Amino acid sequence: MSIAIPAPVQNYGEIFTKRWVVETLLDLTRYETTADLASLRVVEPSCGTGAFLGPIVERLLASATTHGHDPRSLSDAIRAYDLQPAHVETSRALCTTLLTNAGVATHEAREIAKTWVRLADFLLEDEVQNADIVVGNPPYIRYDDLPEHLAATYRARWPTMSGRGDIYVGFIERSLAILKPGGQMGFICADRWMRNQYGRGLRQLIASQYSVRHVWTMHDVDAFEAQVSAYPAITVLANESQGPVVVADTTSSFGESSAAALVEASRSTDVFDFNGVGVMAHTLPHWFEGDELWPTGSPARLALIELLNDSFNPLHDPATGTRVGIGIATGADKVYITKDPAIVERDRLLPLSMRRDLMSGSYNWQGNYLINPWNPDGSIVDLNSYPLMKGYLSAHPALKDRHVARRAPTSWHRTIDKVNGSITNRPKLLLQDMKATIHPVLETGGHYPHHNLYYVVSDDWDLEVLGGILLSRIAQAFIEAYCVRMRGGTLRFQAQYLKRIRVPDPASLDAELMTDLRESFRARDVEKATNAAARAYGIDPSDYELDKDNASNDT
Repeated sequence: MSIAIPAPVQNYGEIFTKRWVVETLLDLTRYETTADLASLRVVEPSCGTGAFLGPIVERLLASATTHGHDPRSLSDAIRAYDLQPAHVETSRALCTTLLTNAGVATHEAREIAKTWVRLADFLLEDEVQNADIVVGNPPYIRYDDLPEHLAATYRARWPTMSGRGDIYVGFIERSLAILKPGGQMGFICADRWMRNQYGRGLRQLIASQYSVRHVWTMHDVDAFEAQVSAYPAITVLANESQGPVVVADTTSSFGESSAAALVEASRSTDVFDFNGVGVMAHTLPHWFEGDELWPTGSPARLALIELLNDSFNPLHDPATGTRVGIGIATGADKVYITKDPAIVERDRLLPLSMRRDLMSGSYNWQGNYLINPWNPDGSIVDLNSYPLMKGYLSAHPALKDRHVARRAPTSWHRTIDKVNGSITNRPKLLLQDMKATIHPVLETGGHYPHHNLYYVVSDDWDLEVLGGILLSRIAQAFIEAYCVRMRGGTLRFQAQYLKRIRVPDPASLDAELMTDLRESFRARDVEKATNAAARAYGIDPSDYELDKDNASNDT
């Protein structure tokens, strides 16, 4: 797996795949020796030293023997691409060896190998032909690590490469674009595009023109030749109408035998539940629409997410005036955050909510202030009107070296984000950015959140009642399904995930239920909150593993 980055940069995004993972992907895409593989074309977009190419050639030659094809007639059956000349030579040598072992003369084997393996950039090569199967492990390179002109060229050709994502997004888009009707693409690669904003365009493309067949989450599986933190998943997509989808959640004990058993089980029936060593799998009747985030988790949890997505509105909902947002990023916290109320003019101090204020489960302000350079109307203040603040900020010349200051030198004293004065005095549910379990805390008004806190405000909800719903394991299940869990079990409670939580209509809750939710929130009673929230949703917690406490609700 490689990408065109001129010297001296040597990051080619290479992560080499174990043989059993390769075999699994070939099985899932039906590239099997029982089929007449000579009639198909398989494409490997980034072949490296041949981790996928070797097994592909072995299967092709075995199929040719079974179906009576001369190996010398197979030159159109494979196309593999790589940018590193050394990798191309290694892969061609591998193909040559396999062909000569099958009885092809050496000079003919070399010509076929040269036809199969091309020195080219898969994202830019004009001669890429349509394929029945595309399979591989695309390179892992952030757009920011590419030369600027190359990144711009890629983005112009493959519009799903938006935001600050990874180049494998473009590999997926182009692989889909070359699929023949009914063709399949199978990749082992990072799954963050499924649950991040930069994957939005790719998810929309798949939902509108292609279908999802398999999504196997393999974050803790030993799938590569080297230890990497790649958050991988096996994903199989097809150029056909959407049907049932096999979703699998694995542990570190998942391996070759479990993968083979799951492949076999997925072929036996359209709908199944599968429990094997290190894996639970389930068939969903349909996939998620549009550009919405793709969830992951156990079969029971995915069934819950599917049910609630179909039946309830999201937490972030203009109809109820409920909004999810993030606190202020200053770009220089050590300068803009203080506990000294005399350091600047009093009306330039804004009480600031920070993570430690939430630790007990009740809001307990620790005395931090934001030195606020913004007027209520969103304009930047005139420093000449605030000599104390001018003197204090001027004593920190590094503020003028920030990107935001260089871009607008006359407002060098600004924070990165503006202060939204309309939320300061509103009651807010605050949630920490990173935590093992969901931990909403009510701030009754008068404080502004820091950027490592997310907030929820609402016109219609009693926030303590809503807090009871958000404290429940139902809300936790949404975050676990959509968010990528960090090492050590920590979750990221980002706005894009919080907005996905489905909630009932507040008008549908009777007085007794609201009391139970409010009391459970005040008492930090997750069990009571879960049972009350389940009544609000009309579900039985035991049907969806909500009676199991997967992680302690630490404070």
